[in-house]
Amino acid sequence: MRKVFLSLSLLILCVSPVLGQREKPASDAELAEITERGRQLAAYDVAAWYGSDAVTALSPPTGSVTRYVARKTEKGWVVEFGHFNEPGDKFLITYEAVQGSTPKEFKGSKIEPAREDTDFYFHAAKAIGTAMVDFKGEARPYNAAALPTKSNQFYVYILPAQTKNGVFPLGGDARYLISADGSKIVEKHQMHVSIIEFGGNPQLKTIEMAFHTAVLDDAPEDSDVFHVLSRTPSVPEWVVSKKFVYNIQPDGSIKYLMTYDAFMKIGKAPE
Repeated sequence: MRKVFLSLSLLILCVSPVLGQREKPASDAELAEITERGRQLAAYDVAAWYGSDAVTALSPPTGSVTRYVARKTEKGWVVEFGHFNEPGDKFLITYEAVQGSTPKEFKGSKIEPAREDTDFYFHAAKAIGTAMVDFKGEARPYNAAALPTKSNQFYVYILPAQTKNGVFPLGGDARYLISADGSKIVEKHQMHVSIIEFGGNPQLKTIEMAFHTAVLDDAPEDSDVFHVLSRTPSVPEWVVSKKFVYNIQPDGSIKYLMTYDAFMKIGKAPE
């Protein structure tokens, strides 16, 4: 079978100046942390997707759902849907989707009367709102995910939403570290600037790997792992920065491969 590789010129994510130059490649420990965050983000996305399908099937009335938050529990993922009350000090949960025996199986139910939450879901929903107010993206749909950190703060990711079947966007995304109460931005990390679309080409049916360049940092991003885990076909991704080259496997694991100079000496698409 003929190998097909995506053109480097088509996969340049950013044209802005380099913000995070490194003298050494990311360590194995750092790469493992990126992998873990990317896997959590991908799992959140699956829960939000199928949980939303389960609730949409119940035909919620307009205004009853303005935000959703997914959370992994000991029994699986739970996605709570609802809206803030008028004072904005409670999150009113109007619908709920609970994971079944598989990651893609969810049962939706209406919560009546609405359940008032002032704890996790309230703070997570508020954290998403805090990030969305700051985020400046393109005129297209975006998805937001709120993942709790070990310090009880939130990582809020804002990623371009998939709008076409078989076409997977990468880039134009940011990760926010939000305070535990959901009200303050502790740190903003722009992961990519421009957006590329993976897919929509019949040749991609035979692709065995892909690669893209990244200039904001000399290391892969959480959303790079998310992209590899979420797209089809499931193939490795090489991330080429100004100084280093990494390989992301279909399971999300990352390995440092070589320097950029060594990569440029290859002279052809990598085997």
